[in-house]
Amino acid sequence: MGIFNHPEFDRHESVHYFEDPGSGLKAIIAIHSTALGPAAGGCRRWTYASEDLALTDVLRLSRGMTYKNAVAGLPFGGGKSVILAAERAPKSRALFEAFGRAVDSLNGRYITAEDVGISVDDMHTVRGSTAFVSGLPQTGTSAGGDPSPWTALGVFHGIEAAVAARLGVDSLEGITVAVQGVGHVGVYLCELLHAAGAKLVVADVNAENLRGACALVPAETVAPRDILFSDADVLAPCALGNVLNSQTIPHIRAKVVVGAANNQLATADDGARLTERGILYAPDYVVNAGGVISVAHEYLGKSTEERVRSEVCRIPERLRQIFAEAESSAQPTNVVADELARRIVAHGAPGLAINQTTAGRLIA
Repeated sequence: MGIFNHPEFDRHESVHYFEDPGSGLKAIIAIHSTALGPAAGGCRRWTYASEDLALTDVLRLSRGMTYKNAVAGLPFGGGKSVILAAERAPKSRALFEAFGRAVDSLNGRYITAEDVGISVDDMHTVRGSTAFVSGLPQTGTSAGGDPSPWTALGVFHGIEAAVAARLGVDSLEGITVAVQGVGHVGVYLCELLHAAGAKLVVADVNAENLRGACALVPAETVAPRDILFSDADVLAPCALGNVLNSQTIPHIRAKVVVGAANNQLATADDGARLTERGILYAPDYVVNAGGVISVAHEYLGKSTEERVRSEVCRIPERLRQIFAEAESSAQPTNVVADELARRIVAHGAPGLAINQTTAGRLIA
């Protein structure tokens, strides 16, 4: 299938393939939009069953970053990269040096950071080959470093807002949350939820992740195949995408879905399926924006953790606006959020501050 006919191709500005035989690097970088600024988005290292699946992932993820950065009010466009990992192949310094050279060859049109399968140390190695990288080790109170805690904080506040909107309660005390995936973001989210009095049901395909999470917080564990259908108030997908689809949605028992995973909906129509079942869906790129807010402030410089926290804590404001518009227009929340993001991009205002008045004007 040609790139222009690919179902996930959405007027992407460019798609770049890189291979470095010496290090074993095979990577794809997709730049969806630079209308609001350089395309910013993390790098994912994953073992894909095929190159076509890697392309599908990077196209969807890069478009999601355009929407995420736009709604978060950041002066960045959307891009993403994937490193195709060979089965059981270890990471190496040479691999990330080569990836850094690939990023550098785009002359600042794409800014990378860590995502699934990538660590802060890996990004530090990338920094040796390019300046167009964020999510680096930090000292003192400077913004930046591992974005996972900030992503988790945004999702936590998103859960609070969605629970208030759908269940009519202003506390998570006694609320049961099913967390799918307790890796970097998921485990931080579990700690926040536990501290707020929520009951936890967790699952992960990685047994070590599961043991680590259960050592930190009390939680019921279930098999990965069962977590989506747990008897819970809230479902928090925090692993990979495409978990909300025509096969799974009819069996979901939660009334609220708020999670950190990107591209949770397999198709746009799945947002309508959730709505038809009375399930309130918080669009993933709205609630999981805490990480990119952190790395954006780090990259721009002269910012602090306090400033990042303030921006992340605005995520519920955006959610409430989307929920209200969805209810008044009888549209699914994902449709409302996508429309808002596209209007911000079309408006062409880098760093546009999103508040209820501005969001309402851009949706209308």
